[in-house]
Amino acid sequence: MERESTRAIGRDGEEIAAGYLRNNGYRIVEKNYKNRFGEIDVIAKDGNTLVFVEVKTRNNPSYGPPSSAVDSKKQQRIGKVAVTYLTEKRLTHSPVRFDVVSICDGEIEVIRDAFELREDFSW
Repeated sequence: MERESTRAIGRDGEEIAAGYLRNNGYRIVEKNYKNRFGEIDVIAKDGNTLVFVEVKTRNNPSYGPPSSAVDSKKQQRIGKVAVTYLTEKRLTHSPVRFDVVSICDGEIEVIRDAFELREDFSW
């Protein structure tokens, strides 16, 4: 039961984030893109920049800001998924950015350039 409600909160947060991004000039390219390394919640274009967006949603702020869950291990996983996506779509020369959308208690925060692509992947 707990797990399903967490998933529902996450799905709702992703929909809210996609709408918010759309309303702020991003063009949504894909949602919930998956490959063997993991999943990216939203892939969007912001001008000419391809943006990989991780969405974190919490109903209770007592555990800290949702964005704190995007630690270095999570960043590395997102990076692997992104590199695979860029290679698969032949977009390796596109400008790229990694944003985090943090949703808590109805407040939405977009952290642009939340982290950089790391080159030291342990494939």
